[in-house]
Amino acid sequence: MSRLLVFILGHKPDEFGLVPDENGFITYKELLQAIHEEPGWGYVRRSHINEVLLGKDRHLFHYEDSKIRVLDRRWQLDLETPSLSLPPILYVSVRRKAHRVVMERGLRPHGVGRVVLSPDQEMVLRIGRRRDPEPVLLEVMAVAASDNGLQFYSFGDLFLSDNMPPRFISGPPVSKDVLETRGDREAKKETSTPARFDSTPGTFTMEMDKDPDRYRKAKGKKRKGWKEDVRKARRRT
Repeated sequence: MSRLLVFILGHKPDEFGLVPDENGFITYKELLQAIHEEPGWGYVRRSHINEVLLGKDRHLFHYEDSKIRVLDRRWQLDLETPSLSLPPILYVSVRRKAHRVVMERGLRPHGVGRVVLSPDQEMVLRIGRRRDPEPVLLEVMAVAASDNGLQFYSFGDLFLSDNMPPRFISGPPVSKDVLETRGDREAKKETSTPARFDSTPGTFTMEMDKDPDRYRKAKGKKRKGWKEDVRKARRRT
């Protein structure tokens, strides 16, 4: 377990679709997702990593509440020097719910990170499945974007970008399910929900067709009270 952590964190994080932050940290959540994708390692939990951090190899790692790194790192992440060698097409995967927004507004990084792209379709699908079991694969015209002033930074076999306008992105048409906007769903919900009447505590709404008093439905007739029935009976005696 210790050797696997050292290889992922210190040697080839890009081979696992991972991009450390500027201080070399990777979150436990991302690390576990990558480990679970490896055959035979699906059993690993945070507790197994904690065992390593308490064992004889603990001096190899530095960890905080939500992230971990190794102290001896063999990789470099240079976000100051743009890559001068780009493949014509790079790939990226997005969540199905974000597909329409990306095609209309472009790609933007999540939080403080960067958009992660790769010339390998399987790699970007692997990354995308961590957020959506069936991500949408998109193409990015990398050389054309670079010629128009957009910058890409290489990290192993991955490429990073700050953003990507929609004119450089192509992909499958947006599905009908995604085209249904939130406004459409709300409108459908309103038309299908029966009207409700506000009432104060202790009150209720009477439904006339369920009125238990059958005499109430007769027009012009009023139900006789028990006193009137008694008087009528006395007159007969």
